[in-house]
Amino acid sequence: MHEKTNSGPDQADAGRREEAAGTFDDAPIRPVIPAAAAKRANASVIGMIIALVVSIAAFLPVVLMNPSPKSDGYRPNVDVSEVARNATDVAGFTPVAPETGGAFTSNYARWETGSGSGVPTWEVGYLTPKESFIGLVQTRQANPTWLLQETNSAPVTGTRTAGGQEWELRDTGKGEKSMVLDYRGTTVVLTGTAQLDEFGILADAVVKSLESNPAVTVSPSATAAP
Repeated sequence: MHEKTNSGPDQADAGRREEAAGTFDDAPIRPVIPAAAAKRANASVIGMIIALVVSIAAFLPVVLMNPSPKSDGYRPNVDVSEVARNATDVAGFTPVAPETGGAFTSNYARWETGSGSGVPTWEVGYLTPKESFIGLVQTRQANPTWLLQETNSAPVTGTRTAGGQEWELRDTGKGEKSMVLDYRGTTVVLTGTAQLDEFGILADAVVKSLESNPAVTVSPSATAAP
């Protein structure tokens, strides 16, 4: 006789329960946020947005009142001749105002009292047509120490003729150079990174301005010590 085993409905139900349990275990758990907590979260987000809008509204007028700087091609329009006329009385001589026909533009023109160096100077900054820079300094109280400072201790490397006058050429060998002229009672120093052809154009205009102004008489008592 063979004994037949009958699995019966109990075993089948157990299998279905295990399968269902496995399905529940694999299903993702979705957290449920209480309504009060969700309301508080939404209120916090809305508050942050309102604070951001208020901050932008407060900062925007400041930005509008301070426009961004001009582009690299911006050239300020300084009237060198007018500033030179205003500085004549305090300088004791008529400062040069080279006329380059608009080829060079100036980004500053000023009289310096020389409180640091002891040598009062007339100073003008020029932007060249090739986007380089040449600084002009003029004084009637030049001395060797001051001259070394103005030319960055560059050695004398030769001479250049401009405006019918012989200028002393000093070159640092690092792209910056200077041209120096003692003429009609004052010393003029041109210093910058421009090419020598642009130095020549400005130097020629400087000589013409010097010759159009009264010559400066330097008394022995006014001569600065080295």
